Amino acid sequence: MGDGSITPRLGNMKALLGIVAGAGASYGLYKLISGGSIKRNKKSAATESAGVRSSQPCEVTLKPGSLLARVSGLDVVCPRPVDVASEDIIHQSPGNLDPQHLKMLLTCLQTSNNPPDRCRILLTLGNSAAFTVNQNLIRDFGGIQIIAGFLSDPVAEVRVQTLNALNNLCMNIQNQEQIKVYVPQVLELIEMSPVNSDLQLGALRLLTNLSVTDKYQHLLKESITLLLSLLVVSNEALQVQALKVLVNLSSNPDMMDDIVQAQAPASVVLLFDARTAPAVLLRLLTFAGNLKAWRASAQVADELRRKQDCLFRVMLDESSQLHSRLVQLLSHPDGEIQSQVSRILT
Repeated sequence: MGDGSITPRLGNMKALLGIVAGAGASYGLYKLISGGSIKRNKKSAATESAGVRSSQPCEVTLKPGSLLARVSGLDVVCPRPVDVASEDIIHQSPGNLDPQHLKMLLTCLQTSNNPPDRCRILLTLGNSAAFTVNQNLIRDFGGIQIIAGFLSDPVAEVRVQTLNALNNLCMNIQNQEQIKVYVPQVLELIEMSPVNSDLQLGALRLLTNLSVTDKYQHLLKESITLLLSLLVVSNEALQVQALKVLVNLSSNPDMMDDIVQAQAPASVVLLFDARTAPAVLLRLLTFAGNLKAWRASAQVADELRRKQDCLFRVMLDESSQLHSRLVQLLSHPDGEIQSQVSRILT
């Protein structure tokens, strides 16, 4: 999206509710701020003039067929001391990048003052982190902290590539222990970024991987309202990703009290509709099934009924429209959706 475009963002909760949910659905949403993420064409990025402004710049061109060439498809441009030869930086290996090369990439990342260079280096590091051995090496070299430092980079595309790199690194249990400390910053990126932006999508992918097990799910307790709000204002890709996180969280019984008490837009129920994209509807039904499996005591249910905008009132209370909407979905043309609806109703 261009620099001059005005992109809607998550705004003040009551203001947005007036648009998407109507009266009686005031819930926490976030600031409407203009701006957008930078989209870059890979080919043009690869051919741009790059390199740190230094007295001894160097361009390390990858050998055709090398692992790094297959991983990134980009040349690595970075400064190096005069006494370091390229053969010491790039070493052909049958299955992995040379540890020295990863060190060099991390050093280049820290010293680069050129946004396109930072993007290319982060892209290469992120793609190399598809290999478990490199996930471990990057962690051992202090690379997680170095990479995560660019979550606050002023250039949106650098932040996107940072999230993508952390997402691959997060596929490693030991790495998750270090990445968890950045959850508040990742949530802030979701809140403050343009709706449907690559920044929001990258951040949600990272939270999806971090919430696959219940070890760090408690860190997302305060994000339930944000995730539910995204469902009613975002496109299909972002809805799917937000629902992946919600399904992960709702699969943990210890999280259910926090989920049902969270403020929720009343219009979430309107998504249970035959016109909703099947990929979204299937995950929404899985989320609803997890909620329906939760059983509240009479006392807790009475307390929740007094919380006008909570998810319990919106989806689980007797006054909710969910049941009637589920019945309508029994005639959905998708057999898997019919099956999920039947399981919930019975």
